[in-house]
Amino acid sequence: MQSPALDARIWIDKQTPEPFHALGAVALAVRTAATAAGLDRALVELVNVRVSQLNGCPYCLNLHTRLAVEAGVTQQQLDVLDAWRRSDLYPPLQRAALALAELTTALPDEQTLEREYALARQHMSDDQVSVVIWVATTIGAFNRVSIMSKHPVRARKEN
Repeated sequence: MQSPALDARIWIDKQTPEPFHALGAVALAVRTAATAAGLDRALVELVNVRVSQLNGCPYCLNLHTRLAVEAGVTQQQLDVLDAWRRSDLYPPLQRAALALAELTTALPDEQTLEREYALARQHMSDDQVSVVIWVATTIGAFNRVSIMSKHPVRARKEN
């Protein structure tokens, strides 16, 4: 029996599927909570894309940019998402969610965290703040699964 190459990546979602399925259940619960908190799918997908950009996850970016467009995010919003703070394309609720998602992903110094968190609370209910943090936390976990497993991005068939 030949052993696998030492540099080959293990697809941890396949190798140990139970935690991955549990993570999927968390993601479903977070989507349900987002709807209950009045957050639309477009906002959730913007957060998914932004966190995936920050974490550098090509698989999740490929998936969630498509889902974002399907949810009503414009191509222009996706094109400039990396520079969202310098653009007027995002209304206050989306801006608050994106700032909170970045805080959750980067965990900056306490002063920055407090300042940005307070700004988010100006535009979001407690339920919305909680859900956005869960969205960012959940996609961050999926980013790590995909990056560590080196999930491939397959070329799309363009029209």
